[in-house]
Amino acid sequence: MGYFLLRRTVGFVLTLLAVSIVVFAVMNVLPGDPALTILGIEASEEALDALRRELGLYDPVHVRYLDWVSGALVGDFGRSHSFRVPVSELIVERLPLTVSLALAGMAVTVVLALAMGIGAAANHRKPGDWGVMFLSQIGIAVPSFWLSILLVLLFAVTLRWLPPGGFPGWSDPVAAIRALVLPTAALALVQAAVLARVTRSSALEVMRLDYVRTARAMGYSRQRVLWRHILPNALVPIVTIVGLQFASLVTGTIVIENVFYLPGLGRLIFQSIANRDLPTVQALVMLFATIVVTVNFIVDVLYVLIDPRLKARR
Repeated sequence: MGYFLLRRTVGFVLTLLAVSIVVFAVMNVLPGDPALTILGIEASEEALDALRRELGLYDPVHVRYLDWVSGALVGDFGRSHSFRVPVSELIVERLPLTVSLALAGMAVTVVLALAMGIGAAANHRKPGDWGVMFLSQIGIAVPSFWLSILLVLLFAVTLRWLPPGGFPGWSDPVAAIRALVLPTAALALVQAAVLARVTRSSALEVMRLDYVRTARAMGYSRQRVLWRHILPNALVPIVTIVGLQFASLVTGTIVIENVFYLPGLGRLIFQSIANRDLPTVQALVMLFATIVVTVNFIVDVLYVLIDPRLKARR
């Protein structure tokens, strides 16, 4: 187990290193003048020269990269040119909302998908199974931003049950939760459709194995067989999709937060791109990439905890 974790940790660090090089290269090395991008073509040469010196553009590329990485390791991502504050302050301020939205979306996704997937597998080739497959197919086909608009029209405009957007802050927990209900639903319903189909397929494969038939022959209840024998042994592909979906949920907040006007990292990166705030964009892209790589690392470790036999194959 120790050797496995060592290999995965080394791979994790090397992947982050490669990601940081790619992100830095895209933002700083590709053709174009970052200072001109930030200030615009109407800026004076003196202003452009001052910003180039502030950004360190006159330094060699490797020096700029090492300065950026060393600063990022201690939480220093530079200063935002549009907000006039350190980028790290913007991230700390807006990260809790994005993480809360992603975690809530993932929790709803897992609960819905496991219930629908296991239920469909237990009622294979019956109306319940067909209904789950039909609903999941619709969920896969519907884009999350379009679903967001439909949810706003129904629950905020027509029924007036929930707010259409905005976030009042965590000082009023009830209002904060109400503001996150529609964004969470928009994120979770689409992802739950995918995970439900994977859960159904994985559960059906396990149902055909000998030990499941033995458990049924021993007189175990249907619920015990489903949740104690079938689901635990069907978890490997489910965990794989959950890991990928959590990464998708975090990055998918970029669209959802702009639809619902939520002050999270998704809206921050959209505003930074519109304002040509390259230091903030660079930091946020690296942060999102780090989240995706970290989730994949955690999934790799969970594989072995779920099924130790996989340790020798990976």
